[in-house]
Amino acid sequence: MKTDLRDDRLFSRARSLTSDWLRPGSGAVVALESLEAAPDGLRAVAAASVSASLEGELRRDGTTRTRIALVDLATGDVALRTDGQGSDTSPRWSPDGKLIAYLSDRDESGIASLRILDVGSSEDRATAQVPGFAESLEWSADGRTILLGVAGLGSDIAGIQGAVAVGGRDQGPAWAPDVDGVPSAAPYRMLWVYDIAMGTARQVSPPGVNVWRGVWCGPRHVAAICSDQPDEGAWYTADVRLIGVDDGSVRTLLVPRDQLGWIAASPSGATVAVAEAVCSDRDIVAGEVRLIDVGAGTVSRPATLGADVVQLVWRGEEALLFAALQGPDSVIGVLDLSSQNSRELWRSAERAVSGLVLPRIAPLGGRPDDVLFMTESFFEAPTLVALEGGHERRIRRFVSPETAATVASLGSACDFSWVAPDGLELHGWLLTPPTPGPHALIVQIHGGPVFFSPPLYVGRSAFVQLALAEGYALFLPNVRGSSGLGQDAARSVIGDVGGADAADHLAALDALVAAGKADPDRIGVTGGSYGGFMTSWLITQSRRFAAAVTVAPTSNWVSDRFTSNIPGFFDIFLGQDPNDPDGLHLTRSPVHHAASVRTPLLSICGALDRITHPAQALEMHRALQAQGSETVLVTYPHEGHGVRSMPAAFDHVARMIAWFTAHMPARRSEDCFSERQPTSREEPTT
Repeated sequence: MKTDLRDDRLFSRARSLTSDWLRPGSGAVVALESLEAAPDGLRAVAAASVSASLEGELRRDGTTRTRIALVDLATGDVALRTDGQGSDTSPRWSPDGKLIAYLSDRDESGIASLRILDVGSSEDRATAQVPGFAESLEWSADGRTILLGVAGLGSDIAGIQGAVAVGGRDQGPAWAPDVDGVPSAAPYRMLWVYDIAMGTARQVSPPGVNVWRGVWCGPRHVAAICSDQPDEGAWYTADVRLIGVDDGSVRTLLVPRDQLGWIAASPSGATVAVAEAVCSDRDIVAGEVRLIDVGAGTVSRPATLGADVVQLVWRGEEALLFAALQGPDSVIGVLDLSSQNSRELWRSAERAVSGLVLPRIAPLGGRPDDVLFMTESFFEAPTLVALEGGHERRIRRFVSPETAATVASLGSACDFSWVAPDGLELHGWLLTPPTPGPHALIVQIHGGPVFFSPPLYVGRSAFVQLALAEGYALFLPNVRGSSGLGQDAARSVIGDVGGADAADHLAALDALVAAGKADPDRIGVTGGSYGGFMTSWLITQSRRFAAAVTVAPTSNWVSDRFTSNIPGFFDIFLGQDPNDPDGLHLTRSPVHHAASVRTPLLSICGALDRITHPAQALEMHRALQAQGSETVLVTYPHEGHGVRSMPAAFDHVARMIAWFTAHMPARRSEDCFSERQPTSREEPTT
């Protein structure tokens, strides 16, 4: 493998496909996120994805920077209202519809601050600076103040965002060391209130309380997901607290069994809703709703159509909108508080509700059942949709003619189901090129393990487009532990990493081969984060894989437990003493089973990764080298948990496709169809 791929065909093709999708420098809007309908219901504000060049961060949804845009909901016309360096995100209408508050890092990359846009005059002004970077905002009901969630400089962002520390030091010279283990050295996340008329901001969360997410709970209080310690691992034991914005008083409302997300309070502050779930890491919570009666202190557990909830939005005091996942389906529903019953508003297995990470919806107009959202499928481009009176109205599709033409010729997708060894029915997504099968197959394993693979538009991914164009089929399994299968399935992975979930993957391959979809001699596997662990683990357990690529993997649970910024994850999902010689930390670490590997392995990592330290990829690489196995390690110096910036992303895609092509080419000569002979990848006899 060459060290410099910039002149390589695959690098150039990955760059070209990305350019077709993003259309850099054209001003074209690729997609919309953070949608919010105006109070009059005629317009929406959104963060519109617009690319200036093929450099910089390439986010998980395949887009780059965002600009604040107004969307005419009748015509679908999109008008950009901000410009400049950096990204403008999280737009929110003032209650009277005259102002838009949003976050922008135009002054310093990655350090977002609050700005106010006057819709009528187009005046766009900065606000009072606060120490740190803003992560969330919410208008008060009277429109006089804005609640800000602010992370201190040096705070880690969530794994799904890249798991890097953002910003430099608050103080001290450049030569000063980083210090760990001293409480005063750790940056906290805080709540601030910005006064519109005064132009001033004040901190309202008390010292010693770390606020992961806060929302208004009536005019004088905030409901927040909090921990006493600020490190990323403390999120796993966070609780819900009520904070007084005037006196800093704190009252605990809920101490959960599991992890929390998507907190929302009713307009009066009488009821707080939050999702509780078994979680891999922050910002990917998918679980059950908890309703907290703030006055009485009681907690109820309403039913939400049996689905895993990923967003909560109040519609008055008695109706709670939610987005959810259930098996292969995206679901939108509404919960009636008085009856504690839920109604389904929209469901689809073929199309996903879009979002930067998880599905996102926005209330529309005055009726509680009306919703605005983006939707897409593998072969249907992102589309803005209004659900009005139970009827779906498609407003605008976002795709370039070049990308649409390319994707249309690449093949098809279907939901593929199989049965695990213990009888659990599972599903995944199978993408196949237009050529007849069985195909060379690449298995793409999602991270988590509590996460999922949704039907995202193929045009967003240069890797998927290249793989299909080269003749590969792709399989995206959602095994036990995946979001949408319920909390019992998620909890089944605890204490069994690499156990039943690994068997699920192998059973899926048996089913795909039996169905004539996959060539048993040409099966590859790849995955990132927990998917990187699973990739590394599977090649130690089975020799059916012709090639493997890990991204940001765990290879040694012991060393990862003590170098990761989320030790809470290991304590939950492995649940044992890392020093136990018979425990999972050792027995399920791929590095200790390297001698059984016959599969060529390409390991990819980011030097700045705070979750799976780059040494994890190095350990497996060195272990395989010691065994004389074929192994290559690629470390990107400016990346964190995954490869997220251009042009590194083009290099990343090119190396992955080249690795699979070298070891399991998609197109074979006729002599390869002769009677199969045993190979070194045959299953071990023990």
